[in-house]
Amino acid sequence: MESIGVAWPDLNNGLTYTDTISPSKSGSSLIDFYTKTHKTSAPLQGWLHRIHNGQITIDGQIVTDPDEILRGGSELVYHRLPWREPDAPFLLEVLYEDDDLVALNKPSGLQVLPGGLFQQRTVLSQLQWRAQKRDSFGISEAQVSHPVPVHRLGRGTSGLLLCAKTKLAKARLASYFADGTSAVANQRYAENTKGPSSVRRKILKVYRALVSGIINEDEVVIEQPIGMIKYPGVAKGLYAASVSGKPALSKIGVLERDFQGNKTLVQVEIQSGRPHQIRIHLSFIGHPLIGDPLYVAGGHPSSFDSESGDDGHSQDGGYPRPTRPVPGDCGYYLHAHRVVLHHPTTNEVELIEMTKTGEQNEIL
Repeated sequence: MESIGVAWPDLNNGLTYTDTISPSKSGSSLIDFYTKTHKTSAPLQGWLHRIHNGQITIDGQIVTDPDEILRGGSELVYHRLPWREPDAPFLLEVLYEDDDLVALNKPSGLQVLPGGLFQQRTVLSQLQWRAQKRDSFGISEAQVSHPVPVHRLGRGTSGLLLCAKTKLAKARLASYFADGTSAVANQRYAENTKGPSSVRRKILKVYRALVSGIINEDEVVIEQPIGMIKYPGVAKGLYAASVSGKPALSKIGVLERDFQGNKTLVQVEIQSGRPHQIRIHLSFIGHPLIGDPLYVAGGHPSSFDSESGDDGHSQDGGYPRPTRPVPGDCGYYLHAHRVVLHHPTTNEVELIEMTKTGEQNEIL
């Protein structure tokens, strides 16, 4: 089995964030603009630090005066300094590959797409570097594919990840996932109106999870809606069980019960793709994933307490990492085990399955 991946550089390349001043913001000071427009990025002292450090340009010129008055149409760029991203594995196993798609075995601890502290140490970066390496061997641009993940796995989730190598494959695979989620909503509508639901799913994802406690029923269907709630330290909010959330459906099948260890190994078929769905649904029925630092019984976070940290800032001026658990924290046992799909170009049914479960072998 082929493995891909190269070791991470010590520092990433940093980032740039660009804003264009609207007429309504004309006349504002530089510090006023950033503290009001991007208040979740850094506290006041953090933005002052960035400005004094020469990390802000206006129309290409470095500005170090926080009271600089802005004009409508000006381009502001904040240059985030390169930083050492948290440790993450870099090797991925290729489980299946053809001209249209590649299926990878993603290790726990590796983020799929850029976000937060992980801008370079992602699956996407390794796919891009692999394509560049092939291009360096003299393969023409027309022949070089540029694979991109078409769905996400949580950073702490291991296992099967599908990536598209062509625009057509990307569009069709993305539509398969979207259709699966809409099918749940259509099914809920059909049940409420006693009408038929005609959506036929073209992709099926099956996971394995290790949960706390003993699940007595051999099969459980969970239809708890999932929505966004406010959560300190997560700017956009946190997904959790919510009566006003969007429809979600998970089918749970018990594989093994460990009475002595008070834990259950389950198979989970998700028919919708809400963020953190499996973690939320299993915790909702009172069986959170073993090792999950965030979700507890009821499908909610373990703590809503305000941060205990001070008002300081990190080296680059941003807020320090939250002291409470956040969605990207690892430690739970969840593994994407199998995918059944209609091939995006041939329409033939393909089964891609893990023969081993990598680092979680002994448990899953």
